[in-house]
Amino acid sequence: MKKLVDLTNEEARSHFLKCNSYFNGDLPRYISFEPIISAVSQIMNGGNFSQFKSENPRDFSGVNYNLIANKDGKLAWRPYELMHPAIYVSLVNTICEHENWSLIKNRFAEFEGGVVECCSAPVMSVNQQSDVAAQVMNWWQKIEQRSLTCSLEYTHILHTDVTDCYGSLYTHSISWALHGVENAKENRRKNSLLGNKIDFHIQSSRYGQTNGISQGSVLMDFVAEIVLGYIDFEINRGLQGENDFKILRYRDDYRIFANSDDRAEFVLKIISDKLRTVGMKLEVSKTYSSRNVVEGSIKPDKLAGIDLQDLGTANAKTIQKQLLRLHSFGQRFPNSGALRRLVSEFLRKISKQSEKPDDLAVQVAIATDIAFVSPATFPAIAGILSHLISLASVEEKGFLWEGVRSKMARVPYNGHLEIWLQRVTRRVNINFVSEEAICKIVNGEEVVLWESSWIASNDLKAALDVSRIVVSSPADAEEVMEPEEIELFKMHGLTSTIALHFYMSCERYQRLLLPANEPSLNFTRARTLGLAMSS
Repeated sequence: MKKLVDLTNEEARSHFLKCNSYFNGDLPRYISFEPIISAVSQIMNGGNFSQFKSENPRDFSGVNYNLIANKDGKLAWRPYELMHPAIYVSLVNTICEHENWSLIKNRFAEFEGGVVECCSAPVMSVNQQSDVAAQVMNWWQKIEQRSLTCSLEYTHILHTDVTDCYGSLYTHSISWALHGVENAKENRRKNSLLGNKIDFHIQSSRYGQTNGISQGSVLMDFVAEIVLGYIDFEINRGLQGENDFKILRYRDDYRIFANSDDRAEFVLKIISDKLRTVGMKLEVSKTYSSRNVVEGSIKPDKLAGIDLQDLGTANAKTIQKQLLRLHSFGQRFPNSGALRRLVSEFLRKISKQSEKPDDLAVQVAIATDIAFVSPATFPAIAGILSHLISLASVEEKGFLWEGVRSKMARVPYNGHLEIWLQRVTRRVNINFVSEEAICKIVNGEEVVLWESSWIASNDLKAALDVSRIVVSSPADAEEVMEPEEIELFKMHGLTSTIALHFYMSCERYQRLLLPANEPSLNFTRARTLGLAMSS
């Protein structure tokens, strides 16, 4: 993997303009934003969106498109915000101008050092893995492994994170982060400042709002890191001369290591004070501490996932019993990373089943309920259901998919889920009706994703034709989803690579994590632990 700030400005531009950088969520293979981003970039030719406008986009609502993903099957949701492609490409062009990119790289270098260790510097893959997979690998190495190492020096760990980080970020603070508060405020109306240019783009796409940035793109992750890096710098200044603790930050998550509760809470107050200056505050419900750093460094769902990695096949020999184990785990740890990992592993296992089971309807019902409680698992659950239901007769297929569709329709704010439900029901001739705009585009309907009436250029408007996002015929998609279609780590070897890294680096943790009568890790055990800790 490679840090984005180590790229040249042209390399960075190419990276930000990739489809998976524009939207880093999961979508079926026949949907891609690359044709639109590429066409818009070609027409704009390195320019600014202001050259193509007849009116100010900040005066229009709906310039960005919100794709809603449900988080808990109830009323909690996550808005993926697809920035208007013309404004997105314009912002990439602005950030990646040679002088501007040099300023950003130098500023990131100034943020480094001190007691805050940033572990979330955006990275890109340098092999066949996805960039998201590279970021996950970076998290595992920099946070999980680093936290365990800190147990040699510290006795206490305190976790905390920011409430609605992207939604609360004060856009003027981007300029503060890049140019310093005094300079930015003195020149707050000068378009020459890069921070003001970035702020201008974000406000133009979000109805003039100064609170919040869009979520769902590598570019906005990068902008958030600029502000969070500045906060690191301010925390280091506030703690100058103090060095009997350590802070690891991954995006908006903070881990404080100390040798007493008092010292950890002292650091927590400083972090809270500095976050408040840019409109952010800590999430009280997600702030907790532990007096055992090893135990506190690994989330409970991951530790539980270690024992469930093989789904207890020694005792739960049937598919139904293994699904019930997954269901029970999902009730304890809904939408957790460990659950998503276990469901993905189960998809790979179930794909080998070739005969229709007698309890097929029961298996379908259990799998569907896992996704109903934990909607984040639905892409993998859709794969499991596609395989199970493919074993049924033609008549049964329609009945079972209608049952799945009817149940999942009760999940509110489920646009992202419906895109995947549409993917797996098209081949069985179900009349899938959805209000999700992207589903309508797949069905050939004319809809608006981004408000573009402010654009004067007919060529640019033509490039924004939303039908371009359907890059292949959905009707040609296989009835059964292969694991690779939704798998984060594209090469089969990466999960083993994670395990091998764990195996090679955890000799000193064997005494802590394994029973006393188990003298060493074999590769299978290392892989199990590595997968659970990387999920």
